[in-house]
Amino acid sequence: MKIKSTSFFKDEKKDLESFRNWVAQLEEANGRKYETYEIKTVLGKTHIWGLNTQDTSLDALVIFPGARTTPLIWDFDKGLDRLNFPLRIFMVETNGLPNLSDGNTPDIKSLDYGWWAAEVMEQLGIASAFVAGASFGGLICMKLGIVKPALVRAAFLLNPGCLQPFSLSFANLYYNLLPIFSPTEDNVRKFLDKAVFSKPNHRLSERAEQMLVNYEVFAISRYKDNTQKPYYMDKQLAEANVDSYLLEGDKDLLFPYQKSIDNAKKHLAKLKEVKVFADVGHGIETYGPAMNYLGERIKALAR
Repeated sequence: MKIKSTSFFKDEKKDLESFRNWVAQLEEANGRKYETYEIKTVLGKTHIWGLNTQDTSLDALVIFPGARTTPLIWDFDKGLDRLNFPLRIFMVETNGLPNLSDGNTPDIKSLDYGWWAAEVMEQLGIASAFVAGASFGGLICMKLGIVKPALVRAAFLLNPGCLQPFSLSFANLYYNLLPIFSPTEDNVRKFLDKAVFSKPNHRLSERAEQMLVNYEVFAISRYKDNTQKPYYMDKQLAEANVDSYLLEGDKDLLFPYQKSIDNAKKHLAKLKEVKVFADVGHGIETYGPAMNYLGERIKALAR
């Protein structure tokens, strides 16, 4: 596999320790300890967090996060408990994002992220699993569904970044670029309020929101991000031979929901269901009812 780019922390030792301290704070807030796996992949070291992973009697759920996030965001306010169904949960720290995995990345338009995802699952001993991806993670789910569909029992796409180009609306560009040019807490909060959440319906607890703000300020200011961003996979989506479920927030500023739905219906031959959540922003993985829906569908399919 050819490495397209490499992202990195500006002070690797210090910054990785800061990230580990942040994880410890989340564990303290949630009252649980995440299992950890570190494997060697074609992209270098890949880190995985886990819950209940030793109980092989349970079905597996593999989670891929969005750009400039960690999959642990899915568990703010113990969000994964909202699945209401026992699962072996593997939260993959995608290479090239600000986390404990190495920063090597393939060309985003190749199928290499799919081959990498397949390698991760195979090294973890997962013969097949439900996979879920938010934004950037949705693209990885589709790449995996193209190269190794037998590994995927069903794919859940949460406001995915592969069903249309990134919105070029003035509001979206403004609120996304604001914290990048000036990564202050106030600017990050403006971005979160306008693009990620849709308050008062879609919001986190005060403590969890502060943790997200702290992570975003850290990720933007301490990580040299050279990773390519998601793109519209267009006709390539038809090659994904996996049952797919689309979860959309109708207040997604980054990828407006109706265009994503239209393109999913156009290209995904095995699209099983579309669920739209009212007054929900781009960060749908932090919305409790979306996790309820995900758990209900997995429970029905696991029978």
